[in-house]
Amino acid sequence: MNEQRRIGAQLVLVATPIGNLADLSPRAIDALTNADLVCCEDTRRTGRLLQHAGIASKRLAVCNEHTERDRVADVLAVLGDGGTVAVVTDAGTPGISDPGEWLVRAAVDAGFEVSTVPGPTALVSALVSSGLSTSRFVFEGFLPRSGKGRKQRLAALAVEQRTVVLYEAPHRIARTIADLIAACGGDRPVAVARELTKLYETIERGTLSSIDLGTPRGEYVVVLGGAAMADDSADPAAVAASIDVLLANGLSTKEAAAQSADALGISRRDAYAIALERRAVGVTAARSGGASGESAGKIGRGPS
Repeated sequence: MNEQRRIGAQLVLVATPIGNLADLSPRAIDALTNADLVCCEDTRRTGRLLQHAGIASKRLAVCNEHTERDRVADVLAVLGDGGTVAVVTDAGTPGISDPGEWLVRAAVDAGFEVSTVPGPTALVSALVSSGLSTSRFVFEGFLPRSGKGRKQRLAALAVEQRTVVLYEAPHRIARTIADLIAACGGDRPVAVARELTKLYETIERGTLSSIDLGTPRGEYVVVLGGAAMADDSADPAAVAASIDVLLANGLSTKEAAAQSADALGISRRDAYAIALERRAVGVTAARSGGASGESAGKIGRGPS
């Protein structure tokens, strides 16, 4: 290869359609056409995409959640020879709840250029069409399927004030909505999108307890409204209730205090004092079988 090609060696993350093939951009077609290697989750699916774009046969390498780390050596070898590697997933932008992160890290560490060809991303499409606040949001990807990790994430979402975007599979969507109702309350606003950009695209808007999921079909994006903002001076009962939920879901006293303080707009010092009290009350109640007491005092905004 010539020296110019060596200088131009790069890893290119190429966004591909999340449903509608017409969303494949001209830049994406150029990047795939010029790539020396295309890393993809499924060679058959990517092969059909290349055929649709009129791209001749390319060298493809499987790069999925099981093989991404093993693919690093192949990618670095192509880049080392001055070649270009394109990374695609089955749908959307690589690295967003899909393979790509490890390849990018390896390329960056080795000193190679990394660039992107932007395009469809399910989380952005669902967010901007949800009708919920887009000024501040957090992407949670897929929740842990079970165990302490799932309980802790749900407890954190219960007090998260930013809009939350989640992905979910069709066979787990009903359970996830039920768990969100238990953690956040049924009146939390939500939009649930499925089959985005496809023929049967649907976006259900309402509250967690009112939306109709219908027959599970396709991948889901859940856009959850944030928890209500607190007043400048927080009600001690509200702080105690928040801490109780977090403690019951396995968070430490310090973690429960920090999350409640951030969510309710009070100092972590004040929240920690209440958390210690709630922990002590909980232990006492567990030993005696009695009910928990109430926290006293008004809380202002103090230094964190």
